[in-house]
Amino acid sequence: MNWTSIAINIGILLYILTILAIIYTIILENRNPVRTLAWILVLVLVPGIGLFFYIYFGMNYRKIKMFSMKGLGDFKWLQYMSEDQKQRIKKAELLKKEDMEAVKPLMTLLLNNSKALLSRNNTIEILNNGEATFGSIFKAIAKAKKYIHLEYYIIDKGELGEKLKELLITKAKEGVEVRVIYDDVGSWKLPKRYIKEMKAAGIQIYPFLPVRFPLFTNKVNYRNHRKIVVVDGDTGFIGGLNFADRYLHGLPGIGIWRDTHLKVKGEAVTSLQVVFLFDWYFVRQELLLNKTEYLPNKKVDGNVVVQTVASGPDSDWTSIQQAYFTLINMAKKYVFISTPYFMPGETTINSLKTAAMSGVDVRIMIPYKSDSLLTHWCTRSYVEELLEAGVRVFQYRKGFNHSKVIVMDGLVSSVGTANMDIRSFEQNFEVNLIIYDRNVSRQLGSDFLDDLKGSSEISIHRWKFRPKRDKIRESLARLFAPLL
Repeated sequence: MNWTSIAINIGILLYILTILAIIYTIILENRNPVRTLAWILVLVLVPGIGLFFYIYFGMNYRKIKMFSMKGLGDFKWLQYMSEDQKQRIKKAELLKKEDMEAVKPLMTLLLNNSKALLSRNNTIEILNNGEATFGSIFKAIAKAKKYIHLEYYIIDKGELGEKLKELLITKAKEGVEVRVIYDDVGSWKLPKRYIKEMKAAGIQIYPFLPVRFPLFTNKVNYRNHRKIVVVDGDTGFIGGLNFADRYLHGLPGIGIWRDTHLKVKGEAVTSLQVVFLFDWYFVRQELLLNKTEYLPNKKVDGNVVVQTVASGPDSDWTSIQQAYFTLINMAKKYVFISTPYFMPGETTINSLKTAAMSGVDVRIMIPYKSDSLLTHWCTRSYVEELLEAGVRVFQYRKGFNHSKVIVMDGLVSSVGTANMDIRSFEQNFEVNLIIYDRNVSRQLGSDFLDDLKGSSEISIHRWKFRPKRDKIRESLARLFAPLL
């Protein structure tokens, strides 16, 4: 045996030992068994490539605490306030008395799993689609006097991106502080020239978890999917729309882009600001959370009660998934859900089926056409079991519905950045508003019912007889659900 053969055999042995060590680690992580088996199959059946994919996409950073916020300190004031609010929920008049008991479990859950503080004095304006959303955001930015904080998954070159850049540069030249966080993967098309122009004007703009080979590449799967704007601490925006032209003009072959965004005024803006400032520390190691000018806690003449819940690999709990699970389980009359991507995992899908079989009117709206082929077929793979349990499933046909909205009993609603899928629940940095207000929830419910007019309901009888090739595509796509 020559030295070449010996080297090859040693290399093969080391590879096998590495694979066995990783499989051992995956098993000890006590993940969902389906995800565990999926990764083991990838590692065994696709040598080399499987190892690459696991290192860069499969490692559980919540378990190993790689995304730690310890540098920020304990923030005992946040812990104290959340504990205080948990006690006050039992006796304070945060909502009308008849509503209080119904929502108490959800309020308490979010105080426990993410220290999502309750705020009472707020107003919320629902912004449907791009024209209303971007018009409102640009108007608020133009009026900024002190600072503009902007955090987005996608900022793209084009009409919207150029308008945003020029407006921010103008405000920076006026002496307004401008800070921008963009996700390095979501905004990968953003030209270097774009960033240089903003920095030259005095704008502080930085990527979230930059992907640079070989450094940081193992974090490529953990992205900042948040969409936050805070202006002067008194106006905030959150929702599903990114700064890319398709969110305004739609997509060829698919149609208009249907989406939901919120304009917020009041105390909840401070909570959005806290999320931004945590992320700012993450990308810049600059602590601004101890500066009162960024946390004004402004009150307005409104009575909408809100909790701002953030979730991500830096969280101890899958906070938004737990919020969705609890919303579904709390429902007595109905649950309306609009989501562009539906790959929820067994826990969430069982809660939906259980609610429907208990007599709750559960309706889910998914797109008829999607901007992602794999997630489209994967979403379809869940439809049959939902229909069999009595869940009503609708396909939106007037374009692409990208809204992330849940409405429960016309009492509580959720709007934000998180889809109903494993990626949003476990891997992405997300943020949602949980809104305890009948007027807002009724309006969102009314918008949902309006969208149903442009949708078709899926019949279980017809669905069972869909083409065999579609069933194969769905089943194959479903295999990748834990990895998407």
